[in-house]
Amino acid sequence: MKKPNLVFILTDDQGAWALGRETPEIITPHLDKLAEEGVCFENFFCASPVCSPARCSLATGRLPSAHGVHDWLRGGNVTGSALPEELRPAYGQDTAADYLSGMPTVYDALREAGYHMGFVGKWHMGDSLRPREGFDEWTVLLGGGCAYKHPDISVDGVPQYRNEYVTDFFTDRAVHFIDNHPDEPFSLHLHYTAPHTPWGHEHHREDILRLYDDCPFACHPFHPLHPDQVATCEVGDTEEHRRYLLKGYYAAITAVDEGVGRVMDALRRNGLDDNTVVVFSGDNGMNLGQHGVWGKGNGTYPQNMYDSSVKVPFIVWGPEYVRRGAVVNNLVSHCDVLPTLREFLGQPVHTAPDDMLPGESFLDELTKGRGPTERKICILDEYGPVRMIRTRRWKYVHEGINGGHQLYDLESDPGEEINRFGDPGCAEIQAALSAELESAFRAYTQPPFDGAKTRPTGSGQMGPIRKEGDDVFHPQVLYFRDCHHGV
Repeated sequence: MKKPNLVFILTDDQGAWALGRETPEIITPHLDKLAEEGVCFENFFCASPVCSPARCSLATGRLPSAHGVHDWLRGGNVTGSALPEELRPAYGQDTAADYLSGMPTVYDALREAGYHMGFVGKWHMGDSLRPREGFDEWTVLLGGGCAYKHPDISVDGVPQYRNEYVTDFFTDRAVHFIDNHPDEPFSLHLHYTAPHTPWGHEHHREDILRLYDDCPFACHPFHPLHPDQVATCEVGDTEEHRRYLLKGYYAAITAVDEGVGRVMDALRRNGLDDNTVVVFSGDNGMNLGQHGVWGKGNGTYPQNMYDSSVKVPFIVWGPEYVRRGAVVNNLVSHCDVLPTLREFLGQPVHTAPDDMLPGESFLDELTKGRGPTERKICILDEYGPVRMIRTRRWKYVHEGINGGHQLYDLESDPGEEINRFGDPGCAEIQAALSAELESAFRAYTQPPFDGAKTRPTGSGQMGPIRKEGDDVFHPQVLYFRDCHHGV
């Protein structure tokens, strides 16, 4: 059997709950079918609940404290002076930076395996205009977000605005890539911007919006806003506005689902469906009213680590390579993807003495299946000095900004409503998790990137950390309560 093709589809701000199989109000028939025919992970976690750090961890297998990206990249995406005149106002004096310089990635593993590689969509890990080494085709969003119907994109090396619905445009490019490479092993990375804001209805396709005209949006009832809600996201602060934003968010997901269906049709049309592995995931979770939060980890300040912020969908489909119709409940992380890919490709899981990674391969879950297991290291997440460690039952959040640490018993309190930190009855587990978190970050942190010594606000990272103590984060913290009252 020849080497399988690989298609990796990544969405932006899609929580694990945001699939039809989890939230029946959301229309995702193609993704639901992908899960039914492949392997669906019920407990899959990002490494940081915001896009750029999460994507860098997915690419490198490292925690943010080992790759140095601790907030979404406000700077370093492109060199503004290299853009056409019409694009320069959006990027000002920005200078492109290579945030992953010198770090082995999933892309390097695929290049070494001899794949023809294509990238379509949102990169947001620095230097968007320069194709990452190994990529043969590169169609990329210039920054981290865009207007859905007027995106700024580099197409075949030419930066430009496109008056096309961005989700459909990315799908078109992905299908074109598949149609033009039916005979050589390829690796296609399709990174949608959806369902990231904006959710205003003028940004989305009317035919898809109409599908939700009669939706009750009952899956996420209205809750009072979290007291630490910040103005980094569109906020459903009234029942009417909540329903309006949910409609836009759901429509953005359904457009992605339609695109996934078209990609699968292209594989079948070219006779590639029996020799292709398709992976679908989101970069980080998302709250649309859960816990009173709108946004992901930076929906609040201090940042939050709710499961709705850190759990993401993860589906693997490939009739000849993975189990059919399997559901995995073991705890797995984006940091595990690189070790898994290396094992799948027959490469050493660790490629160098200093290639110490917190992840472990989950290939057995894909191919053989295995019962409930406890990881050598529990699931870890971080957003600057806010850090989380999670077992199947317990979650400990070390909040290194104001000291508002949290401990949740997820067995009796799956909604994370009762903070047991400081409860004498939980002293033993609290001490154990705190010690394990400290030990893990000590083992997997690489200077000068220690997140405990940074202060990201959730308003963006301006450039690379080059030495310990670099202040590279946008300082703004604007609480919604102040903005809302015009203060």
